[in-house]
Amino acid sequence: MNTRFSRRDFMMGSGAMLALSGVGWTGTGRAAVLEVPAVDSLVVKVLTDSSFDTPVIRTHKMVKVRRARYFSIDDVNKALHNEWGLALATESRIGADTRNLMLDFGYTPRALLNNMEVMGVDGAKTQALIVSHGHFDHFGGLVAYLERFRGQLPADLALYAGGEDNFCARKTGTGVPGHFTDWGVLDRRDLEKLKVRIVKCEKPTVIQGHAFTTGNIARRSFERLPGGRVLYRKAPDGAGCEMPEQDAKAPGQYVDDQMLDEHATCFNVRDRGLVVISSCGHSGIVNTVRQAMEVSGITKLHAVMGGFHLFAAEDAYLQRTVAELQAMNPDALIPLHCSGPEMVRIVRAVAPEKLVTSTTGTEFTFGA
Repeated sequence: MNTRFSRRDFMMGSGAMLALSGVGWTGTGRAAVLEVPAVDSLVVKVLTDSSFDTPVIRTHKMVKVRRARYFSIDDVNKALHNEWGLALATESRIGADTRNLMLDFGYTPRALLNNMEVMGVDGAKTQALIVSHGHFDHFGGLVAYLERFRGQLPADLALYAGGEDNFCARKTGTGVPGHFTDWGVLDRRDLEKLKVRIVKCEKPTVIQGHAFTTGNIARRSFERLPGGRVLYRKAPDGAGCEMPEQDAKAPGQYVDDQMLDEHATCFNVRDRGLVVISSCGHSGIVNTVRQAMEVSGITKLHAVMGGFHLFAAEDAYLQRTVAELQAMNPDALIPLHCSGPEMVRIVRAVAPEKLVTSTTGTEFTFGA
């Protein structure tokens, strides 16, 4: 199959898709669900991702980008660790008021805690925690992080999770048909021991007066949900989730994972618009951005960043996804984690002025 295409081909394809869907996404016309705060600035630090590189950083007209050095300035034997998964630290500012949040925690404690040290991120400054969904490569470092820093964190520390589904046991394919391997579980008992309050965000929720989550993401576009298996009841040892309505469909059996309670974290940057952080985007990156616009009532899209879950997508699907994103007119597209190199290639070909690349150790600043 010939996969070469031009900017003109892209624009024609985009126009055709918009004709099918009516118009580009500008909001639903319904009242916003949340009264969303506006932050003056937002810094996002990529603590864990799959690679580190030191390419020339191309300047972007609206996003400041810098990369941390790959080794510690205090100990040359300590370097950034890269692994499958994602962990981010955010700092937002409204006037003199700042909020520091941890959004996802990567696959292993070793990588997370090491990279925080190399990048100079003080884990004791965190004011709230967010987990995007119940996959181990997004919560694997959480408990070890808490064990290291809990005594220095707020007494009423909260973990904002998408919902009960985030605590379910999951399995992932081994490559052998019919066989799956355990992929861990976010055990709420560990959080209770560490005195962490759980806030479920099935509905859109404002976090710490600065950020907001989309709530459960409606699936209304062409996007397909990726695979995986999930158990909607507690295991005999007490770990797992309690979702009797879902479990009743196949009692005690692992079933196709619908990622029911995935949510995205968003910021409204003053005079710039929304920064939507998808983390993994199982519900579809187009669906995710539309949900953020709908719940906030804000149609100006500043940046879309995070995992877009497109690493295994075919070319036509990638092109359509990029076209739909382009129709929403973001200032920047910042693929991380599971977005895949082909998605980056297509954005670079058709909208190079929007593409901002990232690796472990990248720091993005939005706003003043």
